[in-house]
Amino acid sequence: MKRRDFLLDLLATAPLATASLAVPKLSATETAEDTLKIGYLPILDATSLLIAHTKGFFTAEGLKVAEPMMATSWADLIIGFLSGKFNLVHFLNPIPIWLRYNHQIPIKIIAWAHINGSAILGSKTHHIHSLHDLGGKRVAIPYWHSTHNILLQMILRHSGLKPVIKKNFEEIAENEVNLQVLPPALMVTALKAHNIEAFIVAEPINAQGELLADGNILRFTGDVWKNHPCCVLCMPENTINTNPVFTQKVLNATVKAQIYAQQHKAEVAQILSKQGKSYIPVNVEVLNRALLGYDPKFYTDPKAILHADEWCNGRIDFSPWPYPSATRFLVETMKKTVVPIRGQYLETLDAEFVAKDLVDYQFVKTAMERHKGWETAPGVDIEHPFTREEIIAV
Repeated sequence: MKRRDFLLDLLATAPLATASLAVPKLSATETAEDTLKIGYLPILDATSLLIAHTKGFFTAEGLKVAEPMMATSWADLIIGFLSGKFNLVHFLNPIPIWLRYNHQIPIKIIAWAHINGSAILGSKTHHIHSLHDLGGKRVAIPYWHSTHNILLQMILRHSGLKPVIKKNFEEIAENEVNLQVLPPALMVTALKAHNIEAFIVAEPINAQGELLADGNILRFTGDVWKNHPCCVLCMPENTINTNPVFTQKVLNATVKAQIYAQQHKAEVAQILSKQGKSYIPVNVEVLNRALLGYDPKFYTDPKAILHADEWCNGRIDFSPWPYPSATRFLVETMKKTVVPIRGQYLETLDAEFVAKDLVDYQFVKTAMERHKGWETAPGVDIEHPFTREEIIAV
């Protein structure tokens, strides 16, 4: 990996990054560590890591675990992982694809962090009441290499709109939607300051936008791509290979935490909130909305939920199995997605190869055999729990 090429790529895809521009040291020969070091962004995608820590699931497995460390942006979290500051993180699903195949970073996906859990939110002040109202507007995304960017562009094209990347002074046509990257923590402020008219992001940012910034949920992403992955749990490949006992214990704890989170969402809201451990420093009211606020009778104008009865999912749910079909779909859809720097690696990247090479299935499957309860999550077929067909209904 060339330091200059990597840093230019990172900065181009996250211009607001505050991370130190140190040379990434993660390599195939890195020595596995005994202490679990968790890095996370303060969003509900990190729930399984935070619940496993606060409920003592990691220590019950005999692991020595440091206090989880909050990052301020995806770029910060990436740099922390590459520098060895973290050895367990949640990343947006396309990030490890980009890191492994465009920069040869030895990273592995070990499980999904959650399913669903994102939405497109528009400003009522700017009269954004439908997807068509996004024409000629500025929409923030959390990262170019994100499921959010991929899904948003797919939805926009279906709505007859063209996703573009233009500078602030450039004119935006009525059929164009100008995309820009903002760290999730800045999105609500940017919406209130009229620097953007809409955003797509993980929870609880959408709930904050609803309750604090006069926001309007236009569509929940889990109602477009059924039970889709968003963030995935990742570890260094060498840690997995050289310390399989350590890795298995990590998966045992995180799978147990996902089962617990799915079954105790109100308690999870309290634990993570300002009134609890403040892992996600927002009021419990916001987290209750983010975890439990998925009533189709409430979201009627616009109709943000179209498949409530037949899909039976929630606003956010927790299911650890990394379905290969979803990885394949993601790789193929990434090839159609507009980004500022399009690495040549995508042109020849084989989706079937990525599904086999990027994801380690053995540890999560063993953990799921030990801890039951995951089978009650939305979309799990009890007879065929490890395969599925991807369903997209824009």
